[in-house]
Amino acid sequence: MTLDLRALLEETGALLTGHFRLSSGLHSPNYVQCAKLLEHPRNANAIGAALGERVRTLGAQKIVAPALGGVIIGYTVAAALDLPSIFTERKDGAMTLRRGFAIGDGERVVIVEDVVTTGKSTRETADVVAQHGGVVAGFASILNRSGRPNPFDAPYESLLALSLETYEESACPLCARGVALDAPGSRYSR
Repeated sequence: MTLDLRALLEETGALLTGHFRLSSGLHSPNYVQCAKLLEHPRNANAIGAALGERVRTLGAQKIVAPALGGVIIGYTVAAALDLPSIFTERKDGAMTLRRGFAIGDGERVVIVEDVVTTGKSTRETADVVAQHGGVVAGFASILNRSGRPNPFDAPYESLLALSLETYEESACPLCARGVALDAPGSRYSR
């Protein structure tokens, strides 16, 4: 059975319309709530298996995901590839490795994220991997909102590219019209 990600976004109510501040700080009339997409384990497992197949040839020894958005999809990709899964998280505003997680010198990792817009959290995770002596073999995400086929400096795979409008806060037409702002992502959550 072929995975129809676009239909699954609609079916799960994961594609939202309104006025949103993305984790990147950009504003958008659209938000993809991957937590809804991955809410049911059968969906998470199918999406993880599909993304895992896309990165299988990169020779990863471990999957690393930025928290919070990448944790579930990182875990299911790791499960599909029978690899360990760890995650980075923010402490005092900086991305870091905690909870006893380790990356060995020269260990090849694939960084897995739910949605890439600017790629800031993903790049911060790559910096953490490098600080611990690891090697980023590649990047992967469920959705690519960046507007570029590969916004990174290593191989990148996504299951779906979505061209959704984004605005700098200072140029946001929704702000200008006074539309209430929602920040459903983990970086700006209330």
